[in-house]
Amino acid sequence: MSKLTRLLAVTTLAASMAGCASMSHQQKGAAIGAVAGGVLGNVLTGNALGTVGGAAVGGVIGAGVSK
Repeated sequence: MSKLTRLLAVTTLAASMAGCASMSHQQKGAAIGAVAGGVLGNVLTGNALGTVGGAAVGGVIGAGVSK
């Protein structure tokens, strides 16, 4: 991994963490659910449609659980 790639990864991570600071509990749950659902959808199906579908379902479930 080059120094530029590491710098960009750290910068992106810091910016995304700062963006989550003002999110509500339900929004954080939806975001976590969407990421987990997207990963699971990709693992199970191996295609983009499964990833998007998993992210959508995960986001809805995450938001519902976080109420």
